Amino acid sequence: MFNIITRKTLLEYCKKHPEAAVALQNWYYELLKSNAKNFNELKKVYGNASLVGDDRVVFNILGNKYRLVVRIVFEFKAIQIKWFGTHKEYDKIDVSIISYKKK
Repeated sequence: MFNIITRKTLLEYCKKHPEAAVALQNWYYELLKSNAKNFNELKKVYGNASLVGDDRVVFNILGNKYRLVVRIVFEFKAIQIKWFGTHKEYDKIDVSIISYKKK
């Protein structure tokens, strides 16, 4: 099981993007229960996941309409939510350095 840091961040993204809220929460609960030991095992379940460096993984949420950027440290079973937004917004960010910023 993974520890996802922080659930509050995820809930804020759900408020900001209500259309994606259910899909985002489904991702959350699926990953909480995941036993993936490395990216290859994760990729078997999430075929659309992409490894982008610095242990960062990008997930497509709600088809390909939204993107979720997280940092996964498999050794410690920890996931840190870095960014969530539309595919169009994703195209404008630097995925290797983007971090969640509370407004």
